[in-house]
Amino acid sequence: MRIEHTFPYGPAVALAALPRRDERSREHLDNAARHARPVVLAGERVLTVPGPLGARLPGGGVRRGTVVAVDGDPGAGATGIAFELAAAATAAGEWAAAVELGAGLGGLAAAEAGVELDRFPVVRRVPPARWAAVVAALLEGISLVLAEVPGYARTADARRLTARTRERGAVLVAVGPWPAAAALRLRAAGSEWRGLGVGEGVLAHGDRRVHVDGRGVAPRERFAALARAG
Repeated sequence: MRIEHTFPYGPAVALAALPRRDERSREHLDNAARHARPVVLAGERVLTVPGPLGARLPGGGVRRGTVVAVDGDPGAGATGIAFELAAAATAAGEWAAAVELGAGLGGLAAAEAGVELDRFPVVRRVPPARWAAVVAALLEGISLVLAEVPGYARTADARRLTARTRERGAVLVAVGPWPAAAALRLRAAGSEWRGLGVGEGVLAHGDRRVHVDGRGVAPRERFAALARAG
């Protein structure tokens, strides 16, 4: 397994092999991450998310040190929502990373969501036994980690990753069936499209429907239609 960096103009490029599991290697990783991470001031504890999605989140963004669980039926738009959160990190000049189970996170879709791909490494085809370890390693030095959650994810692993996220002041965007508590839960509920006129057969405008739940979310904001152009 290799850590890959996705570029908009060509194939993924391998960056490095995963670290060994001995104590010296772990200590080296911890030290490197400690020096690499930017200092986050108290007033910057919220990663601001621009646009209609951010307007529906408490404080206009996601709080560092927390887990955001994103899910939805296939094709409902959960991955697009996760990409928007990753785009918020790269727009702020920080790094985001993704852990995917296969090869389903497309670079084009990420770029269209606003993700700056030169600060968005992707770890592909993670073996089941290494999924939690890979996510934990990335949380050591990356501001936001977008991770597809496998169906075999254990509650104990999810809780440990939640603790690691809090300790490192990162944001973990868990896409899929997250089996533990989350500060925010965003559920994509598909889109509603409208045409130019009755019988025209032309789609002119669409609203993505997102259910937002978590601490600080006002009841009237729990279900939102996020407008987008067609």
